[in-house]
This record gives sequence, structure tokens and C-alpha cells, in this order.
Amino acid sequence: MSIETLYEVFKRSPGVQTDTRKIAKDEIFFALKGPSFNGNSFALKALELGAKAVVVDEDPGIKDDRVFLVNDSLVALQELALHHRKQFNIPFIAITGSNGKTTTKELVHAVLETSYVTYTTAGNLNNHIGVPLTILSIGKDAQMAVIEMGANHQKEIESYCRIALPTHGIITNCGKAHLEGFGGIEGVRKGKGELYDFLRANKGTAFVMWDYDYLRSMSSGIPTVITYGTHSTTTNGHVISAEPFLKVGFDDSGINEIDTRLVGDYNLPNVLVAVAVGKFFNVSPAAIIAAISGYNPSNSRSQLIKKNGNEIILDAYNANPSSMKVAIENFAAQPDKNKWIILGGMMELGETSIAEHEAIVQLLKLYSWKNVLLVGGDFAMVHHPYRFFKDAVEAGEWLKEQDVKDAMVLVKGSRSMKMERVVEFL
Repeated sequence: MSIETLYEVFKRSPGVQTDTRKIAKDEIFFALKGPSFNGNSFALKALELGAKAVVVDEDPGIKDDRVFLVNDSLVALQELALHHRKQFNIPFIAITGSNGKTTTKELVHAVLETSYVTYTTAGNLNNHIGVPLTILSIGKDAQMAVIEMGANHQKEIESYCRIALPTHGIITNCGKAHLEGFGGIEGVRKGKGELYDFLRANKGTAFVMWDYDYLRSMSSGIPTVITYGTHSTTTNGHVISAEPFLKVGFDDSGINEIDTRLVGDYNLPNVLVAVAVGKFFNVSPAAIIAAISGYNPSNSRSQLIKKNGNEIILDAYNANPSSMKVAIENFAAQPDKNKWIILGGMMELGETSIAEHEAIVQLLKLYSWKNVLLVGGDFAMVHHPYRFFKDAVEAGEWLKEQDVKDAMVLVKGSRSMKMERVVEFL
């Protein structure tokens, strides 16, 4: 079976699906495999549920024109996505980085969709399955595409670039994330830098945070570099206030200031790059302001939740030493005196994990808090003067007994810690 043949079926289908529980009539089902599942087992079920075709890499034992047997279903999904990508001659903007890539993606999309038909990554479908699914969701009316790319080891971003063929790119930053897989901070820069490598080799355009010296050097040789930052860039901006919502002022950009619904001054680069992208693609200043000021974060990303007289900053979608540090420092700068801080363990740090958790404890000691709760992970291996709980539910049960009132609460931790559960008890 050729990809061209499968693509003809795809063009007559509303889309693709990898989960029979979500399949819609006439979608194409791809039978993917994982450590604990085998999609081939559900191929016949997908047909019963109305799939137009199923792509399998194990013989289902039936003869049916709707069954496409391939060597590897995942590879077929990626090759189909590449074939679909090649049908477009529009900007494809790839976004990666250690922190802030999903927020940046959402802001860039919000700005661009004011003026263009823009498709983007849903949620955080940013891996080897999510990237091709995102590309295959792009309709023929598309004028822009914004693709988020996550990675926890080298050569991963490179592989996504071969499928998405980005024309423009953004690396938000290179911090202490997935150190175990990347092999240290230099490995992180090399891995994330694979996006710059692709843009450099294919005469692309990079939007670069010029305040970060390492991104300056990493982007060297890319034909077109659009800079943003706090000084001497195409888009200059600065923090006016962040108590708790970020307000940004601008210089020489046609925009005076933007009031956002983003918590924390660490979101400044995310706002600046969204403005820079909007300006580059000739979105009006008024539309840029409206898009960014109207964006409300969700999915436990710097959300401000008001509950029972408390203000809760829920930033529990992910955590690494870099994002944890800026979140704590931003929280410490808030004027409220009744501050509770609840932190979950950080994952995928390899042999540096205990040292990084110890560094967070030392940072906490620099400030005065009403109460500090540490939850799970390698916080269990570090000596500290704070309360420790094995998981979020245990911490929540203790909180319920405290009757927390009129407090400002920061809740942050790695996704696997499920720190959002704590909010249920406040």
C-alpha cells in the first residue's frame, strides 16, 4: 500500500483517530502499539463503529478493502502527515522549549487567528503521535499553522521537523527539564536547538528571545532572525506589574501596554513573542492587544482560582528546576502576607534530582511563608523544616483540617504528581 493511496482515502474522511472510544463515522483508525496496549486488537471494532478504514501492522485475519496492512502503523501515520503537510504553502510555526511552550503556542494562535485561518496543536499533543495528528487536523482552508513540539531526548525535535517542515520557529528557552533524557543542560540546548538547525538548513525564520545569550549564539546562521526582549530588539517590552496578573509595557511597537490574565512576570517572554509574531505577520496592534488580553489560561497552567476566600495560583501542569524557581520567586514578590506554598516533586532529573530538590528547599528558606507543604518525589530524600506528604491527596486531607482562609496559595508540581487534587480540599 502506498501513502498516496491512503491519502486518497484520507481526503474523503473527516480525519484520523487512534482511540476507538473516540472514533467518529468515516474516520481512519490507526492501530498503534504501546507498552501496555496494542491497537491492532481493536481494528475490527473500529470498523464496526463506522471507520472508513483501519491501518494495522498485524494481520487481522479478514479480507476487507477497508483494511490497510503496513509494516509499522506509527510510521504510516507520520508519513501520511508529511504527505499532507506537503500540500500546503503557508507558514508553519514550530514552538519548542523547556518552559512556556504551550502558553506561547496558545498566545501566538490567539493573535494569528484574529487575521488568518489558523490551526494549532490541541492541548499538548506535542509528541511523536501528537505532531502528526496535529498536522492531519489542518484543513485545506488553512492560512497559518502553529505546531508545538515537546521532547525529552536528543534527535526528537529533529524527527518532528522532518514531518512538520517548519518555515518559522520559536525556542522559548532551554532550562533544567528532562535532564535525565537529554544528559544535562548542554544536552537540552543541543536537543531544542535541532529546531534552529532545521531552520538554518532550510532558509527559515526564527523568533529569538535576545535577552538569552545562549539563544543568540544558537540562532547564529539562520537567514532571518526576528528579535524580542527587554531592550535593543525588534519588539521591546517590560513588566509594569504582576500582582498577580502580568501587565506589560512596550517600546516602539505601536502598542503601549497589555493587561493579561497570566499570573507571573515569568510569562513576559511568552507575551513578547506573541506580539513579535503578530507584528511580523501584519496583525494590527488593536487585534494583538485584544487577543492577548482576552486569553485565559487553562489546564492548570498559571490559573488564578478564587475559592472560599482564597486566591489559588494553580501551576501544576508541569515542573522542573527552572520553572519551579521562577514560580517561587514570583510568588514571594506578591504583597499578600498569608502565603501558603504547596510543591510537588520534580521528575526526570536523573542523578541530579536530589540536588535539585535540595536547591528548591534552600530557595524556600530565603523567604517568609505562612506554611510550606512538600509533596512526594525526591522531596522525601531531602532534609527540610517543612511538612511533607507522600501524595497530593494526603496533603489535601491535612489542608482540609486547617480551614485555610483569606490566603494566597501557590500549587505547583510535575504532572505525575497531580497537584491539582489539592485544590479540591481548599
